[in-house]
Amino acid sequence: MLVLIVIMAAIVAVAALVVTYVAYPHRGEEVPNAPWLGEAMSRAADAVPTLPTEGDDVGDAGDGLDLHSGAGSRRAS
Repeated sequence: MLVLIVIMAAIVAVAALVVTYVAYPHRGEEVPNAPWLGEAMSRAADAVPTLPTEGDDVGDAGDGLDLHSGAGSRRAS
């Protein structure tokens, strides 16, 4: 039972950090009453590898399919 309570408390803590990050540092604002928390979350977000967004120039993927225009989609007849 104790293990379940500890795991649930950890889940709630991570959820609170995610909500705080989305509400403040992700939008470029400072976390009220805890600017150190926003700085730490911004540093952590910069350190994590991410997938490129649509506007990033990542070069040719090499598969020859254009997923954005629908030209590479295949339909069963």
